[in-house]
Amino acid sequence: MNSLVVKATNQPYLTHIPILAKEITSIFAPKDGQKFIDMTFGSGGHSKYLLSRNKNITIYALDRDPIAYRKAVDLSTKMNGCIVPLLGKFSDLPMLLQNVGVKKGSINGVILDLGPSSMQYDDPSRGFSISSEGPLDMRMDGNRNPNIPTADDVINTLDSNSLAKIFKIYGEEKLAKKFANAIVDSRFMLKRIKTTQELSQLLASVAGQHSVDSIGRFSHAATKVFLALRIFVNNELNELNYALTKIREYLVLDDSVNFKNSDNEDELKKYNSGKIAVISFHSLEDRIVKRHLKGINIDEPIAQTISQKVNNSFNTPTQEEIETMLEKKWKKRCFQIQEADLQN
Repeated sequence: MNSLVVKATNQPYLTHIPILAKEITSIFAPKDGQKFIDMTFGSGGHSKYLLSRNKNITIYALDRDPIAYRKAVDLSTKMNGCIVPLLGKFSDLPMLLQNVGVKKGSINGVILDLGPSSMQYDDPSRGFSISSEGPLDMRMDGNRNPNIPTADDVINTLDSNSLAKIFKIYGEEKLAKKFANAIVDSRFMLKRIKTTQELSQLLASVAGQHSVDSIGRFSHAATKVFLALRIFVNNELNELNYALTKIREYLVLDDSVNFKNSDNEDELKKYNSGKIAVISFHSLEDRIVKRHLKGINIDEPIAQTISQKVNNSFNTPTQEEIETMLEKKWKKRCFQIQEADLQN
């Protein structure tokens, strides 16, 4: 078999429409001189929406992907320094903010749009997509840190028990053990699994039937395994937990108000305390986000206490959003807004 060569695509990434950008910008209501952190800059969609409302603000644009960082540098040049590019993971943020002189208690809003960006999914050479042929990479950092193992390393190195744990814990995959055994058998009997298509086709053959998601839509048999590998390779859940723990320290705190949890936008806008907006896409992320924003102990057993029986705020997409984002697999969009002085 010939070796696989995949070139990065030249997609018009900057035309990507960010999710809930209008809603987040409306609630943040940026004012002159305020500071914000876009912790998942990507192609800059959310940051651009904030700047479209007010250009006299500063946005610290964090991303662990060097390609996204270069886009932030380009945008910073065009916006006369309103954007401050930061290259690193969530866990690097305190050091990066210190380097650019940001003090605790000075940030008015933080955005986290979790998971890979469309830019990463659309590039076959990154290895995130099931539908495109590419190397099993999945590193959000790209080649920035060669010591980080790729999905290829994980698939072709770990034993079946370890693989099954990854698929079960991070992908909530019911066929975790069966898939893990098939991967190890394939390694010994056939060859090293090197590409996204080789892995996805193997798992589809093992599953033996069409998979469906929780609401009955077709779902590729390898979907949850790809999710699990991506989370494991990028240490996403630990990074998220750290980010939500530390970011509170940087938010502006308005001691003059006694905050109460509310889903009313007009009520949220009147508070001067810093706000956090988190967009999550799967249950593991969602669980961590809700526990932090609702004040539930991260180590507390799932769904066992009254403190976890909270009301969630759901945002239904408009017809315009549906028409312009048909590539997204919408099920529900959980939109969590949190004031800085909750739990203080």
